[in-house]
Amino acid sequence: MQRILLINFLFLSFIVEGQDFQKDFDAIIEFETKAASQLMSFRASLNTGNYDLKYHRLEFIIDPNVAFINGDVTSYFEAKESMNEITFDLTDNMIVSQVLQRGSSLSFTQNANDELVVTLPQTLNQGVLDSLTITYSGNPISSGFGSFEQTTHNGDPIIWTLSEPYGAKGWWPCKQDLNDKIDSIDVFITTPQFNPSTEEYFAVSNGLEQSQVVNGSDKTTHFKHQFPIPAYLIAIAVTNYEIYTHQVPNNGNPFEIVNYVYPESLATAQASTGVTVDIMNLFTNLFEEYPFAAEKYGHAQFSWGGGMEHTTVSFMGNFSRNLIAHELAHQWFGNKITCGSWKDIWLNEGFATYLSGLVIENLDGNPSFTTWKQQRTNSITSQPAGAVYLTDADTTSVNRIFDGRLSYNKGAMVLHMLRKKVGDVNFFQGLQNYLNDVNLAFNYAKTEDFIPIMEAVSGEILTEFFNDWLYNQGYPSYGIEWNQPNSNQVRFVIDQTQSHGSVVFFEAPVPLRVHGTGGEILDVVLNHTTNGQEFFEAVTFTVSSIEFDPEADLISRNNTVTLSTEAFQPEGEFIIYPNPALTLIHIQKPLTIEVINLEIFNILGQLVKERDYQDIIDVSQLSSGLHFIRFKTNRGVIHKSLLKQ
Repeated sequence: MQRILLINFLFLSFIVEGQDFQKDFDAIIEFETKAASQLMSFRASLNTGNYDLKYHRLEFIIDPNVAFINGDVTSYFEAKESMNEITFDLTDNMIVSQVLQRGSSLSFTQNANDELVVTLPQTLNQGVLDSLTITYSGNPISSGFGSFEQTTHNGDPIIWTLSEPYGAKGWWPCKQDLNDKIDSIDVFITTPQFNPSTEEYFAVSNGLEQSQVVNGSDKTTHFKHQFPIPAYLIAIAVTNYEIYTHQVPNNGNPFEIVNYVYPESLATAQASTGVTVDIMNLFTNLFEEYPFAAEKYGHAQFSWGGGMEHTTVSFMGNFSRNLIAHELAHQWFGNKITCGSWKDIWLNEGFATYLSGLVIENLDGNPSFTTWKQQRTNSITSQPAGAVYLTDADTTSVNRIFDGRLSYNKGAMVLHMLRKKVGDVNFFQGLQNYLNDVNLAFNYAKTEDFIPIMEAVSGEILTEFFNDWLYNQGYPSYGIEWNQPNSNQVRFVIDQTQSHGSVVFFEAPVPLRVHGTGGEILDVVLNHTTNGQEFFEAVTFTVSSIEFDPEADLISRNNTVTLSTEAFQPEGEFIIYPNPALTLIHIQKPLTIEVINLEIFNILGQLVKERDYQDIIDVSQLSSGLHFIRFKTNRGVIHKSLLKQ
């Protein structure tokens, strides 16, 4: 053990000054956890797995003043096996009055398991497409799911829905498993045209608005969405919205961002939402065109504090840039590709969190991005344990699924560390390949689908990386020891401890910044694979200090950087004999020194011999006199003189 002269840096934790990005982030987590509270009361029906949903025609009659819904839902489905009945998820307080198939009434039952079971008139064979229409009504609020809300803003009534993850059955008959997206939908929302104070009601839903048709005192608004969508991302809202738009150039194929906001919030929203175009352009450049550019993107204000990434229209409790970025990011990661199980929630939330960080990096600059990363790591390392990937037991806890420290922050920083490991070109190309994979695009994905895509694009085996950082727990703490053995080298020895026993060793690139006495700076990245590993880096200046992870790229805590008093002197341990020599010389060296090759020069500086390293070298052909041998080693260049007899 070498003696320690000076402790240069002791990172007991990251000290963060300047902008605090955490406030909005905490609100997002709190909101999404609350929105998912109904998860605990849902168990996927085993009776909805025998058909593939193709299409829904959703026709709703609602009045923002009244907590009630009348609906006709027409569903097209294809049998995956022979079927005599079909089951939909629907809470038992939603009263079904009839089920029609091509004008004929079908028998049905509703049970306490929140199932609507419809008896088909004849056996439907595998691969056959069929349809039926369900008519129902009721007060969705009484179901207790919180997925349908009737409330007010500034004294004006509003109805809005939020179904993540399993609340859709509280207000319409659907299929809620994370395994069957609906290929396309039409949504018809019939409301009073005006409220009592003669302010006009406007309805919003997924997809592109097709028409507004007035019939007496009522108005029916029609939306069409022609991309696959899970039940929980279908949403409606109605109130006296003010509507304005921004246009996205989209490389010559423009589309509109449509904002539905409360009249009392119009000025604030107009001052805030313009940045959505900048964020949209950024994500388009980094990944691909906005997946739903053929329709729209939009914001609809509603009465909770956070946001919800309904496909093509995010419901927004405020218009902070961080919330705008997070919900827009979900349109790619969460909506186009949806996590295939709650164990894989990081594919939604970790990705959206990281994309909000990319907005900071690209719009605010690297210092702000460094602060953002420091804040993520502060959160991650505030506890010694915890994995990004969930266990079976974890999926029974909403708080664990939507854990800000793990699913969001650590998921995001694992993505950033993956970026640093494989490089920017491979990282962003890998995400593009993921989004465009024929088996995943507009479908569901699991972590085991994502990893081989990143391995293929990078040419690296990433098993250990994901085992350490995603599947297992904790983080490393580093001890960096350094000195400058000569004027053109700096030497490092790196050790590591782990906060949790599930990881024996975190293999990772370790970034260091070398500072010189004259203000010089050199950034190096050391591929740390074993404890006690020694590195030598070339420098052209006198080193004054070493800074650990200057841009907060590494999940770690309690790191130390120390200067050793014992300089490395390889020449004293590296011996050639006999010297003088007549025919052969022998080389004695420490085991830690690896010689790559050697060159022998005469007194005039002319190269007279070059060869790969061996312990015994024939010098019989050299002329008599003084020679110089240059050894290229893993510790730099070593020079020795030889007198040839």
